[in-house]
Amino acid sequence: MDACGAHNDMKYPGIPRKREVRMMEKKRIAVLFGGQSTEHEVSCMSVMTIIDHIDREQYDILLIGITKEGKWLATESAEAIRTGRWREGTVRAVLSPDATQKGVLLLTDDRTELVPVDVVFPVLHGARGEDGTIQGLLEMAKIPYVGCGVLSSAVSMDKWYTKLIVDTLGIRQARYVAVEKEELADEEGIANVIARVEQTFPYPVFVKPSRSGSSRGVSKASDTKQLRAALLLAAEHDRKMLVEEMIVGHEIECAVLGGDEVKASGVGEIFSGAEFYDYEAKYSNPDSQTVTDPELPAGAAEKVRDAAVRIFKAVDGYGLARVDFFVTKDGQVIFNEINTMPGFTSISMYPMLWEKRGLSKFQLVDRLIQLAYKRQ
Repeated sequence: MDACGAHNDMKYPGIPRKREVRMMEKKRIAVLFGGQSTEHEVSCMSVMTIIDHIDREQYDILLIGITKEGKWLATESAEAIRTGRWREGTVRAVLSPDATQKGVLLLTDDRTELVPVDVVFPVLHGARGEDGTIQGLLEMAKIPYVGCGVLSSAVSMDKWYTKLIVDTLGIRQARYVAVEKEELADEEGIANVIARVEQTFPYPVFVKPSRSGSSRGVSKASDTKQLRAALLLAAEHDRKMLVEEMIVGHEIECAVLGGDEVKASGVGEIFSGAEFYDYEAKYSNPDSQTVTDPELPAGAAEKVRDAAVRIFKAVDGYGLARVDFFVTKDGQVIFNEINTMPGFTSISMYPMLWEKRGLSKFQLVDRLIQLAYKRQ
C-alpha cells in the first residue's frame, strides 16, 4: 500500500520490513544530524558518538541527515555519515507536525510511507537546530525529544539574551557592548561603534556573533583596525553581536544533566593550542587539550557547579547543557556562555565530564532519552 500510514516492502534505510518491525516491542528513535548552521560538520561528528551508544536492544534507529541547503534525507548507516555519502541519498524525510500521526514521512518519486517515531534525538548544533526551531516542530507533533525546550533553546542560543538573564542572578560575567548589524552599515556607524567599545574597556577585546556556536565568527581584537575587521566578520554570521572584555583565567566547562532534579558534573579545563579557543583550535589543532578535575583556587569548582545549575534553571533548561566559565587567579567565577546541545565528538567535554563521574556514554545517552519521555 502506498497510502500514508501503511507499511509496505519499501526498502527504506533503517526501517524493519512489515510486521517484524515490532516483534520485540522496540521503540523507534529518529536521530537528526547535520543541519543548516555553520556547525554542520560538528553535528556529523557528534552523531557518530550518539548512535554508537544507543541500546539497539531497546531502539530501532532512523537516521535523518539535514543538508546545509535544508534537504532532509533518510540514510542507512553510520558509514554513510562517516564518508559523507548520506548527502547523495534519494529518500526524502519529512517530519510530520500532525500530532495524530507522530512520525516521519519517507518519500521517493513513486511512494510515500509514514514511519512511526517514538522519540527524537536532535543532534543539531547552532541555528535551525539548537535555537528552538526544531524543538517547536516537535512540540507541535507531540513527539518526545531529547534536550531543552523551545524557550530555553532560544534564549541560550542568543548570547545577548542569556546575558540579560544571568544579570538577574548576581553571577559575574564579562562586561560587554551589544552591537546590531545595522549600526555597521557605513563608515560613520562603524566609527561610532568602535568609539563606544573603546570608551567601555581597554584592548584586547573579543567580538562574537550573538547566535553562533563552536566559536564560529569569533575574533580577538587588539587595536582599532582589528576591531573593525572583527565586527564585520561577526556581522557575516549574525545581525547581533557582542564585544566583550578579555578575561584572563582558566577556561572552565561544567556539564549539567536532569529535569526536575538537576545535577552538575565536575569541571573541566580547556588548554587551547592557539591564541584562543576558536573553531580550528577546538577541532583541528592537536595541541589543544582538555583536562577533567583541574587544579583551581580553593572552592572555585563548587562555585562553578552551583552557578551552572542556577543558570540552567534560570533559562528553563531541561535534559542537558554545558555551561562555560572563566576562573581567575584569585578564584573569581565568571560566566561565559551556555550550550543546550553540547558537542558529543571524541574530544568533547560534555560526555568526558560525566564519564569521569562514573556515567558511561551508554548510560548518559539512555538517561537523556528517558528524560525526553518523562517531560512528555
